[in-house]
Amino acid sequence: EELDEQEEDLDEKIVEKAIVANVKKFIMTFGQDFSFIGNQYRVEVAGEEMFIDLLFFNRELNSLVAVELKSGKFRTSYLGQLNTYLSALDTYIRKPHENPSIGIILCREMNQTFVEFAVRDYNKPMGVATYRASKDMPERLRNALPDIEDLKKLL
Repeated sequence: EELDEQEEDLDEKIVEKAIVANVKKFIMTFGQDFSFIGNQYRVEVAGEEMFIDLLFFNRELNSLVAVELKSGKFRTSYLGQLNTYLSALDTYIRKPHENPSIGIILCREMNQTFVEFAVRDYNKPMGVATYRASKDMPERLRNALPDIEDLKKLL
């Protein structure tokens, strides 16, 4: 199990390099309202360091958008990790006039029904792979996010 996670971490680094190399193309996929802020974006909370794979800002939604890249199958632990990142962004990085941060987990495989169950009781706007987040995710947000198939092509 531990080795699997290490291998996945390695895969993620490779995947991320490919994305960062394609950053311009990646942002164009997101549409012109997305600005790239950084990769491995560092946030510190109570002496603990966290690194967000990719951080964007969406002008239309006036929100920071954290994207976590996972090379394997969806795991529920990813939601806890992302939820923590969003809390940290909202507390330490977000400007007073900005909307709450949004999180996206991009993973290779997922069971849609299971994911919908897993995100159900989280109150932060998070999407997994197909960007179907909790029912509260506004249509405006769903429309602003890129098509998962387009993103997969970049990977």
